[in-house]
Amino acid sequence: MIVVTGATGQLGRLVVEGLLNEVPVEQIAVVVRDAAKAARFGELGVEVRVADYSDPATLADAFREGEKVLLISGSEVGQRVPQHKAVIDAAKDANVALLGYTSILGGPAADMELAREHQITERYLIDSGLPYVLLRNGFYHEVYTEALGTSIAGGGVLTSSAEGAKVASAARADYAAAAVAVLTADGHENRAYELSGDEAWTFEEFAAEASRQLGSELPVNRVPAGTHREILVGVGLPDPVAAIVVGIDEGISRGVLAVQTGDLAKLIGRPTTPIAPSITEGLQAARA
Repeated sequence: MIVVTGATGQLGRLVVEGLLNEVPVEQIAVVVRDAAKAARFGELGVEVRVADYSDPATLADAFREGEKVLLISGSEVGQRVPQHKAVIDAAKDANVALLGYTSILGGPAADMELAREHQITERYLIDSGLPYVLLRNGFYHEVYTEALGTSIAGGGVLTSSAEGAKVASAARADYAAAAVAVLTADGHENRAYELSGDEAWTFEEFAAEASRQLGSELPVNRVPAGTHREILVGVGLPDPVAAIVVGIDEGISRGVLAVQTGDLAKLIGRPTTPIAPSITEGLQAARA
């Protein structure tokens, strides 16, 4: 069996859909907090198991001996370390054959606050003795393209405190395909893959493409980190979240998210998705 945790999230859904194209449905299980949200998978024949990262007792029966498990990192920043440890402990107790973890590009070398929980999780997983594979995902195109509507509504500018460096992002579907690749083939045990897009772009290049598709200018508003944080809080973002966003831009300035190894394209057997089609999708959603 191949088991996907967090399967009703944006990445998890894509991983399960990819698995359905590669292996018999009887070999797929999902671990979710809310069975109702996984009803569509259940109707297709996927085994649905209910458990919660935050409740270790529910994870006791989430996995079986010999299964391959994908731990999709939790979304609750600040709570992820205990949540991830609970999943890893449950997987170890079940003697799973492989545990994959969706980490962050650069792993131990990723010098930004967003990476800290991933780094602690990686070390805990490695020290657990479980066979593992680390999928160190770079940024998703959708982090930026899905925010285009907000940028347009907020005065038609793209605000950033990053200082001119590039982002080697890829589509969420690309990262999902990489997860499917390592879960459905042998030879990935105890390896770490640095996953990022084939193309890296600056915010000016992103804005230029968005402007071309919009038919009107979407300029970049480069601001100091403190000003950026104030702007984000001013539009309703909680201050701790605003601090993380600004920290990401600081990491971009240091080149943390510009790393390109080609690992992602190799795993999925094709070039990664360019940014332009994702911008098109983002603008279409903004106009809907």
